Amino acid sequence: MHFEYTSQQCDNQQLYRRFAQQIVAPLARQIDETEQFPSELVRQMADLGFLGALVPEEHGGQPLDLLSFGLLNEELGNACSSTRSLITVHSMVTFALKRWGRPAQQAQWLPLLAKGEKIGAFALSEPNIGSNAGYIETTAVPQGDSVVLNGRKKWITFGQIADLFLLFARQNGQPIALLVEKETPGLTIQPISGMIGTRGAMLAELALDNCHIPTQNMLAGVGFGIMAVAMSALDIGRYSVAWGSVGIGQASLEASLAYSQSREQFGQPISKFQLIQQMVTNMVTHVKAARLLCLQAGYALENQQANATNDILIAKYFASKTAMEVASDAVQIHGANGCSSDYPVQRFLRDAKVMEIIEGSHQMQQIMIAKNAYLA
Repeated sequence: MHFEYTSQQCDNQQLYRRFAQQIVAPLARQIDETEQFPSELVRQMADLGFLGALVPEEHGGQPLDLLSFGLLNEELGNACSSTRSLITVHSMVTFALKRWGRPAQQAQWLPLLAKGEKIGAFALSEPNIGSNAGYIETTAVPQGDSVVLNGRKKWITFGQIADLFLLFARQNGQPIALLVEKETPGLTIQPISGMIGTRGAMLAELALDNCHIPTQNMLAGVGFGIMAVAMSALDIGRYSVAWGSVGIGQASLEASLAYSQSREQFGQPISKFQLIQQMVTNMVTHVKAARLLCLQAGYALENQQANATNDILIAKYFASKTAMEVASDAVQIHGANGCSSDYPVQRFLRDAKVMEIIEGSHQMQQIMIAKNAYLA
């Protein structure tokens, strides 16, 4: 299969790269060290249409083809994984609304989300439930024209600043998906800090204590919360993380090339040493392979091919694995400097580890890919 970007996709990529390197990259260390995400950066991304990348024009979006959406995630991931994380979870919510929302829900929320006037977050994980999403413990009890939510959600990316949560619960043993506003009485949001990577992603734990949610806020129907709404949103999330992982790998490679040519030992740049060249060779090869898998997944997703979900799983698995390996080698090439906050490769390594866990852990990807292989 031959991939060649259209002229529009090339123009998009240049726009994303300029924004990522000129605006985002200079803020990346501050975002990481303060564990805070600048509101001005949210506004700038909204103004450029990034927050409406998957929102139809009729709802105020600036929709991208899915390859351009992937390129956006790569360039942001190259500069700052926390910034890319906002695109990931926000787009998961807009995609779910576009795919499963009723017209009234779409008309109410999509324009606000597209403009960045409201931020969306994906609330699936719980203190006791991560990969085993089919057995979420948060309960939804029908009561008149509403359901009453009780439970906890944890590790919610951008949960500290989100205005709208796509939240999953169980009603009479069946999974449901609901839109929950942050001002809902009984909803308490507790910041989570001290994470190993993507420290600026504003993680939170949500406590739901008798939260009354109108039944009109339900997406799809009872029983469709996980296999329909969550799984389709997770396709977008994994696709975004896969491309973001390519961005980490590319950033690690670029940093290693620059450092190895300027750092001298034994009278010559360390780039002259064969073991350094071996690591660089592996970086170049694996990053390119990961990017090609992402392109294949994007093509399948854009064209609604039956194998799209599996291609996304493969891309996310390989790209996150590559990001971790390449970032680790980048730290090794930098030596003691690689362990210092004065160099970004230590941040790349910490962020890469998170990529192997979020939107389905490394091991869950392996299980699902193997299962699909046996069914093929």
